Amino acid sequence: MQAGGRGHTRWGIVLPFLALPVVALGVLIIGLFLWAWSDDDEARDGTRQGAAATVPCTEALAFGAAERPATARAHGCTVQRGIDTSYAAVLRMPREDVRGWLRETYPNAPKPRTGGGVCGALCLDVTHEDGLPGTAEAHVVQVRVEYENAETALVRFSAFTM
Repeated sequence: MQAGGRGHTRWGIVLPFLALPVVALGVLIIGLFLWAWSDDDEARDGTRQGAAATVPCTEALAFGAAERPATARAHGCTVQRGIDTSYAAVLRMPREDVRGWLRETYPNAPKPRTGGGVCGALCLDVTHEDGLPGTAEAHVVQVRVEYENAETALVRFSAFTM
């Protein structure tokens, strides 16, 4: 039997042509995997997409068609951008002013709920279907109120798109 038989020569020519698509597909898959796991997803403002960035509290409240009550101190105002946009603000204000502020800000919304658990002392969820003003850029506004003491309420405000 000869060393370079007919079958051996044919495979020597065909194998490189068969290997080329397999190698190209492998490089493509590895490239896509590396691209998907890269850390190069920074937003235009320099923050990582999905990371919270500090914003003025007027901006956070305005996204949900609200204004800071004159008697409130606002802090901890952030925005997160990704597929959806989410603003958050924390207000400290007199307990007696909370319900009036909610009624004035969202006059067509359902009445705030009371009760413990996740809700805290007072909760309000508003959408465009149930009272969110047309000026709101958010699709949903959630307000969670906790009473810190006899005079002060901690109000957690969030407004987001869906």
